[in-house]
Amino acid sequence: MHKSNFEFLTYDPKIKAILKGLSLTSSLFVSSIIIGKTHTGKKTIVRNIFPKAIFVDSSKPQEVKEAFENYSEIVLYNFENIKNLQELDFNNKRVVAIATEVQHLNIDDKFAFIYHLPELKDRLLDVDLLINKFTKSIKKELMVEKEIAIDNNNIDLSKNIKSLKNSIYKQILYKNISKEDIEEILFEYFMDTLDGKNGYQDNLDIFEKPLIKAGLQKFKSQLKLSIVLGINRNTLRKKISEHDL
Repeated sequence: MHKSNFEFLTYDPKIKAILKGLSLTSSLFVSSIIIGKTHTGKKTIVRNIFPKAIFVDSSKPQEVKEAFENYSEIVLYNFENIKNLQELDFNNKRVVAIATEVQHLNIDDKFAFIYHLPELKDRLLDVDLLINKFTKSIKKELMVEKEIAIDNNNIDLSKNIKSLKNSIYKQILYKNISKEDIEEILFEYFMDTLDGKNGYQDNLDIFEKPLIKAGLQKFKSQLKLSIVLGINRNTLRKKISEHDL
C-alpha cells in the first residue's frame, strides 16, 4: 500500500506511479496532465502535491491567460474545455492539467508527462480502503457511535468516489434509522403527495413492497415468510406478483 505525505491511500500500481511521477517533478519546470473520469481523485492528488499552485478553470480563456502572465505554477482543471491552448507559452512554468478526456486536443507538444487515472471499478483493491476511510469520517460527521457493517457488494461505483460516498451515507443512515424517523419521513412524504380519491390503495406498496422484499431475502422461503407475516401463502404469492418481486 502506498501512503504519501497526504491522505491518498492506494494499492493500485498505476496510482502509485502517478503519485511518484508527480512528486519527483513537483520542483521542476515541466508540465504534466492527468486524464481520468470525474470523481476519480485527480484534483485531490494535484492539490496536495502542488499546494501553492493557483487553480484556474480552463473553460475561462481570460483567466487562463492572466494566470500564465502572473504565475509560474498553475493547475488547469476542466482542461477538456480549454479554448486557447496553442496561444499559451509553457516555457519556464510548472503546469499541471486535469481533464476527463483530450481526444480533440493536441497535447503531445505541451506536456512532458501524460498520466491516465483509472476508474474505481478498475481499482477494486482501493475500494475497500476508501470504504473504510469514508465510513469512519461519515460516522463521525453523523455522530453515529454504534458499529455498522457496510455491505461492500451494495456500493455504487458508477460515479467513482462520489457515488461510493453516497452509498456509504445511505447505508449508515438506513442502518441507524428508528421507527420514529421512518414515521416522520413518511409523514413529510404524504403531506407532499397525498391526493386524489384512492390514496390508501395507491400508497400501500410503500409499506408492502419493502416488507415482503426484505422478508424474502431474510427467510429465503415463502412458507416461512407467510408464517412470520401472519398471512396465507396464496395471499403472499399474490402480493409478490403485484409488486413484481
